[in-house]
Amino acid sequence: MKAPAYPPSPYSSPIGKSHIESHTLSVLVDNEPGVLSRVVGLFAARSFNIESLTVAEVAHERHLSRITIVTSGAIETIDQVRHQLERLVPVLSVTDLTLAARAIERELAMVKVRGKGDGRVEALQLAEAFRAKVIDATTESFIFEITGAPRKIDDFVDLMRPIGLVEVSRTGVAAISRGPEPI
Repeated sequence: MKAPAYPPSPYSSPIGKSHIESHTLSVLVDNEPGVLSRVVGLFAARSFNIESLTVAEVAHERHLSRITIVTSGAIETIDQVRHQLERLVPVLSVTDLTLAARAIERELAMVKVRGKGDGRVEALQLAEAFRAKVIDATTESFIFEITGAPRKIDDFVDLMRPIGLVEVSRTGVAAISRGPEPI
């Protein structure tokens, strides 16, 4: 007896699978206790990964905060996340800044590098090329502060590894749309 022919599952077949991309979501919320927990809980309950998360109050008088989330997935998955976020009670708006042609993303990092002699000179030269500032120095190490697009920070960290990278502390992505209109 022959098994019945079923159409291929969209989960197991390359047919219907989309390209995985990174997206930056800007979520405007009421600044109240438990909001961040609800937003993060939505991601956790659906097994969506958060690659970067930043939160700050943006309108003190109106008690509003902006949550900036970087996550990866197929465009269908990102749309699903966006729609689910919009249904949360304290969420006022959700914008996918990756789709906005005029959005700017920046991140700040502190990078600690160990070095003596030529390694020390090379670290300072690279820092100058990347416009990183020395914010602390000892006879055996530096701490650099660097701001820019996440890819720029990744490149700087990669170049510091062979010199003597000790550790990195990153803020996560902050993003905003360009132009006179708010998100």
